[in-house]
Amino acid sequence: MTRDRRGRGMRGPAVLTAQPGRPVRPTSRERFDRVVLDAVESVEERWAERLGLVEYAVEDVPHVPDDWDSPTVPLSSLVRATGDQPTRLVLFRRPIEHRASRRSDLEALVLTVVVEQVAELLGIDPSDVDPRYSPDEPD
Repeated sequence: MTRDRRGRGMRGPAVLTAQPGRPVRPTSRERFDRVVLDAVESVEERWAERLGLVEYAVEDVPHVPDDWDSPTVPLSSLVRATGDQPTRLVLFRRPIEHRASRRSDLEALVLTVVVEQVAELLGIDPSDVDPRYSPDEPD
């Protein structure tokens, strides 16, 4: 029998994890990665043949030079293939999360960023890449 001397209720974790040291709920980084993966999969299904090999990655923040003078922070980076290096599309998690107040806004913004970069890569209009594309940022 346990004592509750100060009326604060039970002590300790309410839910035991399956793996010690691993949280039961996904982290914000894992949730963001899932949103990116969903957006990429939907675009890749449609454009895989024309895209070829594209590496997708998520970084926390962009590495901008010291002389960066733009008032906005980039949300992504597209590096075209060179030699034996494949095309690489990197999304920056923190700037994107900062602009989205709700999960639905986050999903819409990630889709917008992915679609715009794929459209740039293919040389076509973003609305042709995905019919859900909306150029306006979420409120």
